[in-house]
Amino acid sequence: MSLVASPDIMYRLLFQSVVDYAIYMLTPDGIVANWNPGAQRAKGYFADEVVGQHYSLFYSEAERAAGLPEQNLEQARTTGRFEEKGLRLRKDGTAFHAHVIIDAVRDERGQLLGFSKITRDISERRRQEQEMATVSQFLDSVIANIPASVIVQDLASQRILLANQQAEDLFGGRDTPMIGRLPSECLSPAVADYLEQQLARGARSTKGYAAETRVDTACGPRTLRSRVLLSQNREGQADYVLFVAEDATEQLAAHAQIHHMAHHDALTGLPNRTLFNERLKQALVRGEESGKLTAALCLDLDNFKNINDSLGHAFGDKLLRALGKRLRRELREHDTLARLGGDEFAVVLTRLDNREAACNTAQRLIDAICPPFQIEGHQFSVGVSIGVAIAPDDNDQAEQLLGYADMALYEAKRNGRNRYECFHVELDVAARQRRLVETDLRTALHLGQLHLHYQPVVDQQTRSVTGYEALLRWEHPTRGMVMPMDFIPIAEETGLIHELGARALNLACQEAASWGTEQTVSVNLSPVQFKNANLAHTVALALADSGLAAQRLELEITESVLLGNSDENVRILRALKDLGVSISLDDFGTGYSSLGYLRSFPFDRIKIDKSFVHDMCESREAMSIIRAITELSNSLMIKTTAEGVESPEQMRRLAAEGCSHFQGYLYGRPAPASERLTQVAAVG
Repeated sequence: MSLVASPDIMYRLLFQSVVDYAIYMLTPDGIVANWNPGAQRAKGYFADEVVGQHYSLFYSEAERAAGLPEQNLEQARTTGRFEEKGLRLRKDGTAFHAHVIIDAVRDERGQLLGFSKITRDISERRRQEQEMATVSQFLDSVIANIPASVIVQDLASQRILLANQQAEDLFGGRDTPMIGRLPSECLSPAVADYLEQQLARGARSTKGYAAETRVDTACGPRTLRSRVLLSQNREGQADYVLFVAEDATEQLAAHAQIHHMAHHDALTGLPNRTLFNERLKQALVRGEESGKLTAALCLDLDNFKNINDSLGHAFGDKLLRALGKRLRRELREHDTLARLGGDEFAVVLTRLDNREAACNTAQRLIDAICPPFQIEGHQFSVGVSIGVAIAPDDNDQAEQLLGYADMALYEAKRNGRNRYECFHVELDVAARQRRLVETDLRTALHLGQLHLHYQPVVDQQTRSVTGYEALLRWEHPTRGMVMPMDFIPIAEETGLIHELGARALNLACQEAASWGTEQTVSVNLSPVQFKNANLAHTVALALADSGLAAQRLELEITESVLLGNSDENVRILRALKDLGVSISLDDFGTGYSSLGYLRSFPFDRIKIDKSFVHDMCESREAMSIIRAITELSNSLMIKTTAEGVESPEQMRRLAAEGCSHFQGYLYGRPAPASERLTQVAAVG
């Protein structure tokens, strides 16, 4: 018999084969009439345990006490269906989430026959829904708090489906919410136009569209870095457009600030060395293309260090800022003024027709600095020395051109400062020679090629040798004897003077200690050595190592020691004096020869420069200067030594003026310690 012919059998088989749903019948009173395998699986009861029982056993005690089973049946009886989702109990007492439907079953006359009850275990689906809800809540939180504006537009209607708070704040600016509206309905015309363009471009591109745009937003002009993506559904059909925009205004401003700081001097705001080198290279390229000249100028301030030391670095900083403004006013807009560090500046001059244009600019810069500066009630003047190098005449490479300008700068300093000098080939030759001397001098220090020669100092009254001046000599293996004037300036420029001076000091003390006499030895100190704060300690070590009595050592300085950083240098001089050594002022009368020097420090000896001694017999002016120095020294009870005494006539005139000591070829030339003059023969 076929199932079609026997529908009762077909329905029974269908009822028994369903295992995912609990399907069973209830009598009008709620008694379970049958039980399928799905019901057994869902609730845990076998048919013989539940058929004939009231269906309320699937409810909790509280629900039964509240009459929920009866209320649910009543709703099904009166409305035809009861439906809900909620918790139900299994046989073992565990609860599960169920979707319950109770339908009233009636015959053709409308008479209630009972109820059909279908229960589905939806615990897994609910768990998935809860997970999806958690994920959705998380994504909502991400979108709401992401530091970017997010907008989703429906592709068909062009309406905004989603806009996070950042988008509302950035683009809105009105009370009208964006969601559900066209951009033109809720945004300003400028913003709406921008957004519509971006969304349209994204809708036309399957790979997305990225842009960085300046937009007049509700928060003001902002730079937005945006990306637009086209979203497709499972069928591959595009259904909406996603727009994400990051406000890059502060980031770009920070990058611009970092770039500016990396290329500009923090104090003056001028380009620094890095940017200067870039500008110089660019100028050289443009100059080559246009056939015009390019000039590099190196500037170094004169007398700035004294102002900085006396008035303080804060004051010096204000001077540098004011000076930078003066210099900048003298240049064209396309020229570059840079501060390389300290009191060093540099200039790039472009599009020059001739060399004279660079020289004229250099002179204008010097003239601009000449007028006194007025800062915080102080008035003072500084000068500037400038070196000029021209491309392509001198060189067409940036680094070499700047090096040539630097050579010219030092030539300007050597020639009197507050002037400019242009580079010429001889400067490069001289620089190479200086580098060669520096290399050889380092070797000489290492191999012990430096020696001392001693020239006697004679007492005017006793005609005895009271001491010697130690004079450094360099026995070069190929050049022979090299005099101090040929290597001391280079040692001062390179800093070798510290090691050289210490070597001379130690050697002089050691050799003098071996003489077995009370004769003094004088050693010259370079002004550069006073930059070493431990100079007094170096002298103390030389005395201690040699065993020479401090009163037998005399240290000679020039007036320039008191010109630069005078307070600190006087402190060092006092520390030397405290060791017990004597201090003499050399070449007095050739410089400023200020009486303030003699008041600022108690010198033991003044040495009259040999230029006055040489001219004294023919020049009334030279004789007058010698007379003034000796009278001043005698009144202050300071010994005087006349240098360069070569004739008996000079000796007699100096003695008549009250000079206490003599030194010169009349008594002996400088000689090694073993050959030094120990006694003076009768003179004139």
